[in-house]
Amino acid sequence: MSSKRQNISSGAQYEPIYGYSRAVRYGDHIHVSGTCAPKGHEESDSYTQMVAAFEIIGKALKEAGASFSDVVRTVVYVTNIGDFEDIARAHGEIFKDIRPASTTVQVSSFMRPWQRIEIETYAILGASPSK
Repeated sequence: MSSKRQNISSGAQYEPIYGYSRAVRYGDHIHVSGTCAPKGHEESDSYTQMVAAFEIIGKALKEAGASFSDVVRTVVYVTNIGDFEDIARAHGEIFKDIRPASTTVQVSSFMRPWQRIEIETYAILGASPSK
């Protein structure tokens, strides 16, 4: 069985330079690249940056034919693990009932010094949790 690859772009300036896509769907699998809050969030706290990143991720999932309910794994990178409560609150607002596998890792910095978080997301179509 052959699957078709779908590259999904957000229009970010670094996509063609770095050679990446915001997300890639291959068959029923969707991989969303590490996503940070966009410009305009320079003064935002970790919670607000998480919410902004999830808005971008949600758009990519939708374009791939998926939703947050199809997410099976997240990886959250943070520059300050002390912000975990805010990060967990934002993550929980999206995934409280979905409960994907998740990892949080502290890193030293991101490309833009004001960025506090970055989220990778993996989804499988039809993976919504059973009630």
